[in-house]
This record gives sequence, C-alpha cells and structure tokens, in this order.
Amino acid sequence: MNLPSSPENAKPKAVILLSGGLDSATVLAIAAADGYEPYALSFRYGQRHSVELDAARAVARSLGAKQHVVADIDLRIFGGSALTDDAIGVPHHDASAELGDEIPVTYVPARNTIFLSFALAWAETLGAQDVFLGVSAVDYSGYPDCRPEYIEAYENMANLATKAGVEGKQRLKIHTPLISLSKAETIKRGLELGVDYSLSHSCYDPVDGRPCGTCDSCLLRNRGFAALGMTDPALSAKVG
Repeated sequence: MNLPSSPENAKPKAVILLSGGLDSATVLAIAAADGYEPYALSFRYGQRHSVELDAARAVARSLGAKQHVVADIDLRIFGGSALTDDAIGVPHHDASAELGDEIPVTYVPARNTIFLSFALAWAETLGAQDVFLGVSAVDYSGYPDCRPEYIEAYENMANLATKAGVEGKQRLKIHTPLISLSKAETIKRGLELGVDYSLSHSCYDPVDGRPCGTCDSCLLRNRGFAALGMTDPALSAKVG
C-alpha cells in the first residue's frame, strides 16, 4: 500500500517553462531527474507555430508533469516579431552556416521576461522555490533574454517582487541547466534521461504541422542531432 507523501518527504515543487521544443523537453526531464515535482507552464501567445502546444502536452504527459497549464496571452497586439506578426516572414536558410550573429526577426520582444513573470506568479501560488528555463548561451539564435546576465538580473528582481519573498517565505532560484551546453550536448543529456524527441516540436514555420527544416530553429536542432550521428526523430514523426 502506497501512503501519501508527508510534508517532510514530499518532493519540492518546480515550475518548468515548457514550449514543447527540444530544450524545454530536456529541462523538464532534468528537473524530474533532480527530484522535483514538475509543474509545466506553456503559452498560447499568438505564435504562428502554435502546433508546439500539442507537442508540449505530449511531452508533459510523457515526462510525468504533475500539472500542465497553458496560459493565454496575445503578443500579436504588439507585433515586432516574425513569430507573432504575419507581415514579417520567418527567415529560411540552406544550411546552419548561413546563420548570422545578429538578433534575428524571430526574436519576440520581452518574451522570456513575460513568461518568467507568469512562472514567478505560479511558483508563489504553489509555494515553489524553483523555476526551470531551457535557455542556452551557446547554440542559440542571438536572443538577449537567453544570456546568463539576464537570468541573474531577473532572479534578483524576482526576489524583491512577491509577498512570499518580502515575508521571507520564498527564495526563488531560476535554473538554466542548458545555459552552457551545445545543442548536441543537450540532446545527449535528454536521451540519457529518456526524452522522446519525436514528441517535441521546435520549428518556427511548420508546413502542415511538420518541421520546415530550414528555419533557424530547425537548422540548429538538425545540427545538434547530426553532431551525434543521428537524424531528428521529429522529421519522421506522425502529425496528430
């Protein structure tokens, strides 16, 4: 007979930002492996690649999230990104070598700041001290809100921003276990933890629900699998 966990031996709760992509799926697996009870948080924010939410649901089920919430916000009212503004096309390239160092048009203004604010609110409600985020400063597309100095600054702010923090009941920690990993190293870690990457979706401009293979995200992802001598399993996964 399995008895309910007592407060003394219950797993600590953690909020996991889960887009449904490769990185966030890996982070969810890492949080679970590290002994946290994961609460997955995704967003329907007006993104053109909303098929990622179906992937997020599948990943959350597969990796045993305690709860999965999809928050609705509409960043299309601001535009300014190829992911939220139909007037801006998603860039495509023939190879990952063509990716530049400049901040690309797929950058969504203040997206991680907005998402982390929702995570902070849910963590306070849950009584959680930990938030996990799948950013990388190695294989990334030049987004400013993926840098270690940004994460450090946000964490400092977060601990000044809540009732629980002011009362000394919460000391929030933002975990970024992929921050110094390449895409190949991330995939290797996820495979060790049993992540089924065929369930994930990273494409910015899917065609009939399938990865386009030529957007920045697809190219970085494909390069990671190729470095391990593998083919991305999402390319052959069934839609729906």
